[in-house]
Amino acid sequence: MGEQLSPDEKLHLITRNLQEVLGEEKIKQVLAERELKVYWGTATTGKPHVAYFVPMSKIADFLKAGCEVTILFADLHAFLDNMKAPWELLALRVQYYEQVIKAMLESIGVPLDKLKFIKGTEYQLSREYTLDVYRLSSMVTEHDAKKAGAEVVKQVDHPLLSGLLYPGLQALDEEYLKVDAQFGGVDQRKIFTLAEKYLPTLGYAKRSHLMNPMVPGLTGSKMSSSEEESKIDLLDRKEDVKKKLKKAFCEPGNIENNGVLSFVKHVLFPLAGEFSIKRDPKFGGDKIYTNFEEVEKEFSEELIHPGDLKASVEVALNKLLDPIRKKFESPELRKLTNLAYPDPSKNKGPGKGNPKAAEDDELVPSRLDIRVGKVISVEKHPDADSLYLEKIDVGEAEPRTVVSGLVAYVSQEALQDRLVLLLCNLKPQKMRGVESQAMLLCASIEGDPRRVEPLDPPEGSAPGDRVYVEGYETGKPDDKLNPKKKVWEKLQVDLKVSADCVAQWQDKHLMTKLGNITCKTLKGGNIS
Repeated sequence: MGEQLSPDEKLHLITRNLQEVLGEEKIKQVLAERELKVYWGTATTGKPHVAYFVPMSKIADFLKAGCEVTILFADLHAFLDNMKAPWELLALRVQYYEQVIKAMLESIGVPLDKLKFIKGTEYQLSREYTLDVYRLSSMVTEHDAKKAGAEVVKQVDHPLLSGLLYPGLQALDEEYLKVDAQFGGVDQRKIFTLAEKYLPTLGYAKRSHLMNPMVPGLTGSKMSSSEEESKIDLLDRKEDVKKKLKKAFCEPGNIENNGVLSFVKHVLFPLAGEFSIKRDPKFGGDKIYTNFEEVEKEFSEELIHPGDLKASVEVALNKLLDPIRKKFESPELRKLTNLAYPDPSKNKGPGKGNPKAAEDDELVPSRLDIRVGKVISVEKHPDADSLYLEKIDVGEAEPRTVVSGLVAYVSQEALQDRLVLLLCNLKPQKMRGVESQAMLLCASIEGDPRRVEPLDPPEGSAPGDRVYVEGYETGKPDDKLNPKKKVWEKLQVDLKVSADCVAQWQDKHLMTKLGNITCKTLKGGNIS
């Protein structure tokens, strides 16, 4: 790979889509003489998610350019980073990472025989490396060590000494892996500059550094293993992928902090060289794009609907995830997954004799505070063209403010004075600066993002009427649903519209004292 390419062509492949390169001239000098040696390291902490396809696609670029690539499973770093990986789980986490990273690389067609895999503790516990850690510790100030790890090491009120060692070890890895360059996210820039400053003081060569941009998560912030709502796991089921993409921040025309668009740019285009939008002919029909700039331009001009973009990314993403899911269906890898990432609820179950704790863990629909509401007013969101603010009476002293995009499907006039359904005990969330105090419940059709309808209470309903699931009439709703418990997310999976257009949970009707909750036309739809 790379034999037929000129040094300039290799440099283009190595540096395309990167946010920053430190030491580019040194890379040019190496390429003029031989192939570049690069390493990418990953601390074996939380489960890898789909953002890991970004470095994987760059590793594919490195191999196309003829680079010698080493992948480091940084197990010792995982422990040093505020003990994100407990010592007794380190070996299991490394095994899991090795299996899942190799499965990712295979899913995008990267030949594994061209890569070198190494575990940190294979050399980081040696006498020579340990002495270098001490030598480096005598030169690096506490201020520099803390500053270097600020965006990578978990920040806590009372940091452990181990977190200060982390950046120095990462710097030393460049020497002990005998590479010309280290590749990582731009969040590691301060660690890279620390390495450039201090390795020469130990008598070692200064290396070059290649930095990827940080891909926004589904909520618009950095995609993180520790933030469930911001990420799609590599082993998520297709229905989970659909649900998470549906909730992803993807405002019409907004190309900033858009995780869905970023995935198209940094994963799908580098791997496939094109991207296909699937949509109804009356909305422009299917279209194949051969460069990202055209996708971005048409999205910014609202020629591509967010629902069509999400649906098309969903298809492409599932093609990447299918071989990984299939590999992890084996009993051996299922067992490895469970051992490396044990379910915390099995260790922290409700205390003996504590019925309240047991009740809090029970997953029943009566925990949802769903009420009938009446739309009093509808007005545009001051900072988002696609969002509207609805004031909705739910039988309380003051109406609740709800932020939604429903006006894209139901006209402003049709919403005025309409009876709707609200989920009232979610934690309030700010949406573009305005707090949304409830969720408007609607029906939608899978695969057709433009078909959305609000649910209808029975005739004669009044604001504040409680909605319950047949058979769960007497349960008391939580005051506030704990977002960490994912109660709504777990219950919502079983909310559907029947063939008779009746809202149901696990085939049991949603109803008020006056009758069933319905929708007008979306038979078989999902409810969210």
